[in-house]
Amino acid sequence: MNQQLGGVFFGLAAFTAWGFLPAYWKQMQEVAPFEILCHRIVWSCIFLSFIISMQKRWNEVADLVKTPGKLKGLILSGLLIGGNWFVYIWAVNSGRVVETSLGYYISPMINVLIGYLLLGEIFNRAQLVAVLFALIGVIYSLASYGAVPVFALALAISFAFYGYARKKIQAASISGLFIETLVLFIPALSYIIFKLMSSSTLFMENPVLTFWMIGAGVATSLPLLWFASAAKRLNLSTVGILQYLAPSIAFILGVFVYKESFTFHHLITFGFIWIGVVIYTWQSVVQSRIS
Repeated sequence: MNQQLGGVFFGLAAFTAWGFLPAYWKQMQEVAPFEILCHRIVWSCIFLSFIISMQKRWNEVADLVKTPGKLKGLILSGLLIGGNWFVYIWAVNSGRVVETSLGYYISPMINVLIGYLLLGEIFNRAQLVAVLFALIGVIYSLASYGAVPVFALALAISFAFYGYARKKIQAASISGLFIETLVLFIPALSYIIFKLMSSSTLFMENPVLTFWMIGAGVATSLPLLWFASAAKRLNLSTVGILQYLAPSIAFILGVFVYKESFTFHHLITFGFIWIGVVIYTWQSVVQSRIS
């Protein structure tokens, strides 16, 4: 029971933190999204190296580096998560927090499609219905606005393929993320140095923004540590239910805090997605009980 309660606590902490992440990026609206991304990469890499040292896990990192297949996979997944982070920061600071929540509602159902197309997994009836509802929501958005929800789909697809890449690699979350950020560390650090030398940055000039930029490493990595602790203690169906806490918080922030537009057409789009989410979650719980 203590194990289960601890897992729920860590899971709630991780997904709540991810849900409130838009509020963090909003503190840096004066900074270009690409520069925020570079700071996120650099300070995440530094913070993760500290955690790995504290936990004495450098042997895990060395094993990954010595395995060419895993190293190549982590380079690819690093590029995918870097792209996902950039789109997310850009979307949030462009006033599209609601659309980011849509992306992360859709993402698990993109995972189902990837499993079917790339891993040979079989659709069960509930998964098929859930995916169809999500697809109807996206098609309705296209029909009502004449445009696809680009940010939402970019986030959903990039994160789903990131998950697929990490599943194939089977690397520990902390050491794997360290190598992913290390892949992008030199280009990101070079850009930060260039901005400093050209005096075209607020980093080290504005103390408040400097604090937020450096803190991006902790804001990125700490929820991952909590998630890893939750995943060890909980079954997958419980984690699957908790994961919807993050986009739900982001949705509430977007509509009620940042006053983003939410029309009747948005309601229909989200309605179909939410029905798909309920079916997907119900199916995950039933499958977990059977197994």
